[in-house]
Amino acid sequence: MKSIVTTALVLLVLASACSAQEISGTIIIKKRLTRRSVTASVSVYQRGTSVKLGKAGDEDPIAFERSRVVVYLEGEVAGNAAAADPKPVEIKQIDRQFVPDLAVVPVGATVSFPNMDPIFHDVYSLSKVKSFDLGAYDKGQTRRVAFIKPGVVEVYCHLHPNMAATIVVLANRYYARPDRDGQYRIAKVPPGHYTLVAWHKSAGFFRKSIDVGADQTATADFIIPLDVDGKEEAVSGQEHERGAGSQ
Repeated sequence: MKSIVTTALVLLVLASACSAQEISGTIIIKKRLTRRSVTASVSVYQRGTSVKLGKAGDEDPIAFERSRVVVYLEGEVAGNAAAADPKPVEIKQIDRQFVPDLAVVPVGATVSFPNMDPIFHDVYSLSKVKSFDLGAYDKGQTRRVAFIKPGVVEVYCHLHPNMAATIVVLANRYYARPDRDGQYRIAKVPPGHYTLVAWHKSAGFFRKSIDVGADQTATADFIIPLDVDGKEEAVSGQEHERGAGSQ
């Protein structure tokens, strides 16, 4: 009897996997949304060892804006096994910058903050999702933080005001980052009704309701920011919602 039940469960899991589909779409951004930080000279921040200040590249500004987007399914997803063994993530301190300055992790993941500069850094966050202060530590040392609640965590350095990073902590593994052309794809999504979220580091949250069937791919495009009566809606981190339904 036990073997029959086990076999039935295995078949159920396989059937669910076979029926899983994907969500894909395009992130449409037509203008620069992110204000590049203006930093003071090195002498204001430190004495002694000179460390150059990392500079943003000369990449396409619209492609840069798309790189600030995360698309994900909101909340828990039935059968999600993402947090069973989350991979470790590093946010390095290099040339007085966080690299990368945007990371996406599932609930339960640990993020390491290794200091690669020959000066002290003091990494901290005052975010409600996860607040911490790692104290000052020197080159070659690492501090680690575990994230157990979903949400957005803003990270800074007490010693260098120009340094900032964001960690997006998700309740499931169903997320994607768009490519340079704005195309994204979330694979192996179980059939169901979901809230799909596009989060932009400067513009905030954009939501859509979407249905994923067992026999077709769901699509959803996001325009960031939204247009209201032909005028761009002001974006200051507040939520935006579009009409329900997949496109």
